[in-house]
Amino acid sequence: MAGVAMLAPSAPPAPSEPATAPPAPLPPAAAPPPVTVPVMSPPAVAPPAVPVPPVTAPSTPAASGTAPAPRTEPGARRADAVSAADLLARVRTCTPVSRGRYRKDQGAKATVPVCGTRGAVFWKADMDIDCDGRPGPRCNSGTDPYFSASTAYAQSDGRPLSSEETPYVVVPAPSDVWDHRSHGVRGGSVVAVVYRDRVRYAVVGDTGPADIIGEASHATAESLGIDPDPRGGGTPSGVTYIVFEDSRVTPIEDHDAAVTEGKRLARRFVDDAG
Repeated sequence: MAGVAMLAPSAPPAPSEPATAPPAPLPPAAAPPPVTVPVMSPPAVAPPAVPVPPVTAPSTPAASGTAPAPRTEPGARRADAVSAADLLARVRTCTPVSRGRYRKDQGAKATVPVCGTRGAVFWKADMDIDCDGRPGPRCNSGTDPYFSASTAYAQSDGRPLSSEETPYVVVPAPSDVWDHRSHGVRGGSVVAVVYRDRVRYAVVGDTGPADIIGEASHATAESLGIDPDPRGGGTPSGVTYIVFEDSRVTPIEDHDAAVTEGKRLARRFVDDAG
């Protein structure tokens, strides 16, 4: 019996070992999935690397795209900005178109010729303040002993120009010395006025004595930094007046139009120097 009892327990263990063995192989089968996961991760990392080249590529078009910009900017500056030096270089020499010379002030010696060049006439003189036109707080019979309530050229509503509001230049009345009309100069003609390093645009707005030259409105003087006081203002020299032939601003009082047209004509005038 004891022998049988010993054999009986030993027989059950044998079947239990084989029963345990089959589960053991399962862990190796589970091992492959972890191996597959690392294999999938590299492709996930690779896509981020793909956008890197496009980041570099745009920089090349950007560089090529910036090339036209510099070419455009100088063109814009060239079209708009005409300096005092540009204009003065263009009128460095004088070919007189007047038959004589003008005085800067009453009783002074006649020293100023009207000069001509392609597209313009010009003169270099002083600036006296012409306060004529519609009276205002700074231009009236009380502030200017020579005040006149009229101007040779009227604005679109028929009223005289305002010296305080409209930058205008005075040309000598027609005479044997010079008749401005023969050079395409009239009311509303565009004028580039140069003083030191400043350029301002005005219109021909009045006529003055037939033997005197170098006069402009209160607004013109003020824009150039010249004292606009009609009694003691102005400047004794250093002002260049360049009138563009056959030009005209309508209505004459439209200063924005005078500036726009002045810039265009000044650029053409400088570019035509050759």
